[in-house]
Amino acid sequence: MPHTVRRIAVLADSDTRWKWGALTARRLAPRATIDGLLLRGRATPTPRQLAEVGVTVESLREVTTGEFLAAATEPGTYDVIVLATVGGAVQAMLHGLGRAVTGTGPAATGPGPARRPVIVTGYVGVVYEKLTDGLLLRHGADVVLANSPYDAERFRTVYEGVGADPGGVVTCALPFLAGPPAEGNTPVAASASGSATGSAEAASGPATGSAPVSASGGASGDVDSGRFTVVFAVQPSVPASRADRAYLLRRAAAHALRHPERDVLIKLRSKPGEHTTHIEEEPYQKLVRKLPGGTGPDGGLPANCRLVYGNVGELLDRVRRTGGLLVTVSSTAALESLHRGVPTAVLTDLGVREALGNHYFTGSGCLASWDELDDGHLPEADEKWALRQGVRGDDGFAAARERVAALAARAAADGLPPLMPYYTVRTAPGYLPGILRRYGLAPDGTPLPGTAAQDTGRGRGLMRRVVREAARGAYRHGVQRVAPLIRKAGEL
Repeated sequence: MPHTVRRIAVLADSDTRWKWGALTARRLAPRATIDGLLLRGRATPTPRQLAEVGVTVESLREVTTGEFLAAATEPGTYDVIVLATVGGAVQAMLHGLGRAVTGTGPAATGPGPARRPVIVTGYVGVVYEKLTDGLLLRHGADVVLANSPYDAERFRTVYEGVGADPGGVVTCALPFLAGPPAEGNTPVAASASGSATGSAEAASGPATGSAPVSASGGASGDVDSGRFTVVFAVQPSVPASRADRAYLLRRAAAHALRHPERDVLIKLRSKPGEHTTHIEEEPYQKLVRKLPGGTGPDGGLPANCRLVYGNVGELLDRVRRTGGLLVTVSSTAALESLHRGVPTAVLTDLGVREALGNHYFTGSGCLASWDELDDGHLPEADEKWALRQGVRGDDGFAAARERVAALAARAAADGLPPLMPYYTVRTAPGYLPGILRRYGLAPDGTPLPGTAAQDTGRGRGLMRRVVREAARGAYRHGVQRVAPLIRKAGEL
């Protein structure tokens, strides 16, 4: 009888990675209990961001490195752990878990097979930069998920090229692409003066999707008019410059003016003060005020063009119902849109460049400019490309479920071999220690004295929490307010 995966822990460090990790856990073991662990740091999601994701789990809390390692290595607690973090954090946790299981401490078993959880990791979306660096930081997990046959081939080639075992690579699909459209929250109108406060620590207990509110504090939902809808899915750091982002904003507004019969919704990733996977230094909520007449909640946008927050799946369902269009530079929303059969435009206005990520879509049939969209062009995806990229086809998680179940059964019966990342103090003595130190670990994977990795939750008081939130707020203020002013002064 196959082993049943009963309980999974998902460690995530941003809202998008939480969405990927939690949904991946659901796809790997639909009946398992899922505990969400949010790694405390710069991009820890706020309650609003968690609500927008709309994923329900049994428990959700913030943790330090030490708290995670203590929970993850508690004997008999978890069958599977999904590491949904940046590559450096994955590498650090692999070394920390390896040391905790086979080294010292209550979960230590010594060398040889150990009854430890199955470790799964992967990527949130399109992998278009730092392929080798990111893959080697993820090597050592029992399963490295590749979101398409194309990615699986690239991943194995990288591992084989450096002499690392490629056996952990398993082809799957992005977890939000398969099955019926995910139920989420109704998108709400955003405000050009929006702000956000709060910490994921407030989200204790089961996490459920709740109706998000507008940035001005009201519940002004965006009403589905049934009209042809264009969703422009913007990104926090692509493009990066104010000039390029202002250009795209102007073109979206111009498209609305040219097509008054259409609704143009500019889908924002976060509110000012919040952080996502990538840092947003030039929020569109501020740029919209620079448009002519930019005094109202939507700045100088036409009446049929609005800034909105909300679950991207619901927005795409509206686009599909109205026969509309998804526009982006290189957002993963393009893959969700293609999965739904929605016409999808990947913009070429700023070039097709690796720095923008839109080079990933060469051959897709989706590359287009605002000029072409203004003229009524609706791109049609190339089916062969879509199949190869994993946005078409059947259940993409069958192989991953089978692999994880087999590993979990082996772990319960005889134990799993020690975690063996490619990076060690022997293969990367000038690189690995710095990564581990960033997460409070020594080169051998043990917690450094006086760091968050040693903090297992005991004695944490109000003062520490206040200091942490103040530091986080100061960092965000520096990124979004001070840094742009310094750059502007340097250009004078």
